[in-house]
Amino acid sequence: MSKRPLEDLVVLDFTKVYSGPYCTLLLADLGATVIKIERKGSGDDSRAFRPNPNIIEGSGYFMYINRNKKSIELDLKDPKALEIVYKLCEKADIVVENNAPGTSEKLGIGYEDLKKHNPKIIYGSITGFGQYGPYRNKPAYDLIAQAMGGYMALTGEKGGRPLKLGTSMGDAIAGVHMAYAILAAIHHRDRTGEGQFIDIAMMDSCFATLENHVMIETMEDVTPIRNGNSNQNASPFNTYRTKDGYVCIAVANDGLFERFCNAIDRTDLIHDPRFEINAIRKSNEDQLTPLVEEWTLQHTTKEICDLFEERRIPAGPILGLDELVNDPHILAREMMIEHEHPYGGKIRMPGCPIKFSETPIDTFEPSARLSADTEEILQKYGDYTPEEIEKLYSEGTIFKHE
Repeated sequence: MSKRPLEDLVVLDFTKVYSGPYCTLLLADLGATVIKIERKGSGDDSRAFRPNPNIIEGSGYFMYINRNKKSIELDLKDPKALEIVYKLCEKADIVVENNAPGTSEKLGIGYEDLKKHNPKIIYGSITGFGQYGPYRNKPAYDLIAQAMGGYMALTGEKGGRPLKLGTSMGDAIAGVHMAYAILAAIHHRDRTGEGQFIDIAMMDSCFATLENHVMIETMEDVTPIRNGNSNQNASPFNTYRTKDGYVCIAVANDGLFERFCNAIDRTDLIHDPRFEINAIRKSNEDQLTPLVEEWTLQHTTKEICDLFEERRIPAGPILGLDELVNDPHILAREMMIEHEHPYGGKIRMPGCPIKFSETPIDTFEPSARLSADTEEILQKYGDYTPEEIEKLYSEGTIFKHE
């Protein structure tokens, strides 16, 4: 196995469910040692999620998001467990948590607590609304972040009810931003020797990824609204009905529109004053869409995609999960991986989307049973002796599940 980019970094992971675990998944896939510190008795909440919930061995959800990580189970309200955390912190580079503001401080694992034991620690906190601001103490899940961060105002059919994105993108994008911020902080520490605290809010992350919609609001004084699958700036750029389903067509400039018109044998549209340039086409979209769909309804989705690919016009089918997991391009890009999991059997899951030329991400360790790596973690990263570990077991400070 080739060396991975982050193999010299150690992460203490207090996260659960998705936003934080997705961040630490990215770090773990790139080679960081991620020590997942889980709650006594129940571990990460996602161990009990679909598919195949199992508190000890982990659900399918847990197996994907927590691969390449080690597990230790602690009761953070126990002072002896906190002593373990502080010793582990001395050898760690990074801490990540996604508790509500103030929770980590109450537990004794806040930034100021851990900084005393390692002044160079990089401490990342993901919350719904951040560490300061009027909404700081407001409870949040992904749905709330999407609602208040702008996604739902822009998602759904024109005039229809607001919809969240199909996945928990508010969680995911906060996790991506945190992973990016952590690596920037590591670079800063390499130059200066200085650790720091990183505050990532899900609402901020949603708002920051609204593309040009905020600028339309602030520069044009026009409030973007839900508009189905159409684009704010271009047409035809939408989902259209076909003989056997739907096709997505994205014509974003005048050159593409000319190719599009030639491909569908409607060259008359090129010089039609309603459609001559992109801005005018967009303003007359309600007139253009029926003309496009009149043609698409005469052809299958595959026929349209094949023709447009030949003409270099962006188009694609809407792939379902049943198709994606066996899609030839997904497979060629190693975006579906398969391995024998000691508790889940042969399982398939998404691969790593980051492709390095010199340090490929081509090996994945299975997710851990709850507390499975306790002794390794304590000996290697806490400098505990076997005798000290046995004493911790006998005192009920650490746990094992047979």
